[in-house]
Amino acid sequence: MKVLVIGKGGREHAIAHAASRSKKVTKVFVAPGNVGMCDIATCVQVSDQDVAGLVAFAKQEQIDLTIVGPEASLSLGVVDAFQEAGLKIFGPSKAATQLEASKDFTKRLMAKYHVPTAAYATFAHYEEAAAYVKKQGVPIVIKEDGLKAGKGVTVAMTMEDALEALDIAFALPQNKVVIEEYLEGFEFSLLCFACGTTLIPMEIAQDHKRAYDNDAGPNTGGMGVYSPVKKITKEIVEETMQTIMYPVAEAMVKEGCPFTGFLYGGLMLTKEGVKVIEFNARFGDPEAEVILPRLESDFIEVIEAVMEQREMELQWDPQVTLGVVLASTNYPASSTKGAVIKGCEEVEELLYHMGTDEKDGQLITAGGRVLIVVGKGDTLEEAYEKTYADVRKIKSDALFYRNDIGKKDMAEK
Repeated sequence: MKVLVIGKGGREHAIAHAASRSKKVTKVFVAPGNVGMCDIATCVQVSDQDVAGLVAFAKQEQIDLTIVGPEASLSLGVVDAFQEAGLKIFGPSKAATQLEASKDFTKRLMAKYHVPTAAYATFAHYEEAAAYVKKQGVPIVIKEDGLKAGKGVTVAMTMEDALEALDIAFALPQNKVVIEEYLEGFEFSLLCFACGTTLIPMEIAQDHKRAYDNDAGPNTGGMGVYSPVKKITKEIVEETMQTIMYPVAEAMVKEGCPFTGFLYGGLMLTKEGVKVIEFNARFGDPEAEVILPRLESDFIEVIEAVMEQREMELQWDPQVTLGVVLASTNYPASSTKGAVIKGCEEVEELLYHMGTDEKDGQLITAGGRVLIVVGKGDTLEEAYEKTYADVRKIKSDALFYRNDIGKKDMAEK
């Protein structure tokens, strides 16, 4: 069968890589893809936001299954357009994408269906929001309501930071903010293949959101990640499925917008149990880059099973995968384009391209997060050593990375 992956980043590189390993797949296309994917897929010059162009390509090539990567494509209604054209596609409808596209929608949904999450309030005006923050005190979490590509969240430890985040948020016309209580605990990601109330859970990963070592600096789309996570036991996963993932899937059905696709729970293990930090309507990035290389079950067979609402027991490589993101120097404030990258051909572990391009035969930067190196090992320590040995081979004046991905969890053993 022919598979089309929509998107161009590291997540889509990992999805295309997983699809290419399926015994059912004869050809993988990625629209628009990037230069790093050319060995496993055919890149198609159609923007991931050109819905009509994507539908036309899928019809022309007689694509059997399309898998959506980015949230921007989902929020434009690409799934609805494909379904109207009679094309098979794995991803949530525009209505179901609200789970990520509107933090206020999701908080109201969780409140209505008693899903454990942080206490919150939503505001459309600076003065009311600022008064609420001053009353609640810090630490406190400020979230801009709409799609922010994994950013737009400030964990404010000082009142100055909180009010500055509100200034930035309300500088945008008609912006809303969700203000949440600060949760303490152990953060982790639980993703499921989903279709209605049928959920097939994946292995746990832990993303590192802050830009710099020791969890310093601003929130990003993710600077590194590893899987599995020993601290999150099977019992905790089962509890999370029963108290959070299934109730949210059922709530979406009851609200008339059933969810199909990669259901992503960003979660916190607190003293009171597991609580929701956020939901995403697509595969996490960088979680995809460490979870999918561990999946031993046929990726396409799993998607087909869940779309037919069949349960399936997944098989996983017991080894640990650890990924380190190489990002543009000023990320997340800005990105670098055109800086030369050398040494990628020396990397021995997996290398996924997140924001790269090619010019005059040289690899160059073309985004905020540029590359992710993913190493495998029998232990977290071994995966760490292998990954960083490869990271150090990559040379560019315009890239930086965290040195401590997974370190805190090694120290806690």
